[in-house]
Amino acid sequence: MLMRHSFGFRLAAWYALAATVTLACLFVIGHELLYTRLMHGLDLLNNSEARQLRTRLGPDYANLDLEAIDQRIREVTESASVLFYVNVHNTANNIMFYSHNLNGVTIPDVKGEHRYDAVIPGVGPVRVAEYVHDGLDIVVATSSAQANATMRDYVVVCTALLVAMLLASIGIGYGLSRLALRPVRMIAETARLIGSDNLGERMPVAEVRDEISDLARLLNEMFDRLETSFNQIRRFTAEASHELKTPLSLVRLHAEKLVIEGKFVPAQEEALHILLEEVNYLDRIIDRLLFLSRVDAKVTRLDPVAQDPGPFLRGFAPDAGALVEDRGLHFRFAHSGNGTARFDAKWIRQVLLNLVSNAIKASPANGEVRLASDLDDDTWRVAVEDDGRGLPSTELEHIFERFVRVPGTGYDDGKSSGLGLSICRSILDLHGGRIHAENIAPNGGLRVVFEIPG
Repeated sequence: MLMRHSFGFRLAAWYALAATVTLACLFVIGHELLYTRLMHGLDLLNNSEARQLRTRLGPDYANLDLEAIDQRIREVTESASVLFYVNVHNTANNIMFYSHNLNGVTIPDVKGEHRYDAVIPGVGPVRVAEYVHDGLDIVVATSSAQANATMRDYVVVCTALLVAMLLASIGIGYGLSRLALRPVRMIAETARLIGSDNLGERMPVAEVRDEISDLARLLNEMFDRLETSFNQIRRFTAEASHELKTPLSLVRLHAEKLVIEGKFVPAQEEALHILLEEVNYLDRIIDRLLFLSRVDAKVTRLDPVAQDPGPFLRGFAPDAGALVEDRGLHFRFAHSGNGTARFDAKWIRQVLLNLVSNAIKASPANGEVRLASDLDDDTWRVAVEDDGRGLPSTELEHIFERFVRVPGTGYDDGKSSGLGLSICRSILDLHGGRIHAENIAPNGGLRVVFEIPG
C-alpha cells in the first residue's frame, strides 16, 4: 500500500528542507569565514617572522657574504624552528639560506602569488608567505596542519548538526503542521458527518479572521442553502404524496363503481380496468414516497425484537415459494445457525418480498430463486440469489438509489418505480444493518445480501 502524502506531511517536509538548507548555507558561510580567519592568523605569524628576519639582516646585507647572511638568519630561525620554515633567495633566484628543518627541501613557489597554501615533502601542509624587498626574496612557511584539522572538525560537527537539524525540524514541522491544520481536520470531520439525513451539522468557526475561518463560513453558508433545498424537496414530496392520496382514492372508487355497474361495452370496460391498474400502481408509488419521506424526517419508528430468525423465515418461505412457482420458477430455501437477532418482522418481511420480486423478474424460464440465511453470534446474514444476467459492476451500488432502473438487465419490467431497493436500504439502515449487491461468478446472476447485527 502506497503511503499517502498528505498536505501536513508535505508541509513538514518543506519546513525541514528549508530549515536544513538555511542552516547548511550558514555553515558554508561560517566555513569560509573561519578558514579565512585561520589563514589570516598564519599570515600574520609569517609576516612577523619575515620582518624579524629582515631586521636581523640589517641594511648592509648586500655587503655580506653567504656565511655571514646564514649566521645572522640562523640566529632567528633556530629559536623558532618549531613554527617556521624559511628560504631566502636573491634576485637571480639563487638560494642564499634555508632552515635546517626543511631537510634540504625548498618551499614550493607559486608564480604570481604571495600568500598561498602548499605541501612540503616530509613536512606536510603549510601556509606560505613571500616577501620581496631590496633584492631579497624571503619565503616563510608555517604548518597549517592544525588549522586543517580544525576545519575538518568543523565539517564533522556541522554535518552532525545538519542531521540533527533535519530530524528535529521534521518533528517540529510535523507538530506545527498538525497544529496549523487542526481547523482543517475539524472541518473535514464535520463534513464527513453531514449527509442527506443530517444536514444540521455545521463547521466550527474560529474567532480569528483568517483564510480557514473564511472557508468554514463559506461552507456553512453552502450547507445552509443545501439544507433549505433538501427540506423544501422533502416537504414537497411528503405534501404532494399526501395530497394525491385523496383524489386517487376518489378516481379508484368511481372507476370501480363504473365497472360494477357494467354499462359499458367490452372495450370501455377494458380501458377502465387499465385505468384501475395504473391508479393502483401510482398509489403504490405514493405510499413508497411517503415512507421514504417519513424515514428522511426520522418519524418512522421500528419495533425491533430479539428473536430467532428461523421460525420467521420458515413462515415466510411458503409465501415466497408460491410467488416464485407461480412464475414457473424453482425456489430453494436454507437457514443455518442458532441464536437471536433484533429486527422488526413486518419490515424485514417487506425487504424479503422486494428482493424475491426482483429475483423473479430477472430469472429466466425454469430458473431458480434461492434464499439463504446464516446466523452467528454477531450477525444475521441473508442472501437472495437469481439466475439472471447480473448487473454491470458500475451499477451495483447505484441500484439502491431512488428512481434508479437498469433497462436491459431483466431487473426492470418497465413498471418498476425504482424505489424498492431504496426502501430496502432505508429499512436496513433503521435496523443498524447494511445491504449490498454482487454478481455471482462464473454462471451469472445477482446476489443481494443484507446483514443485521445480532
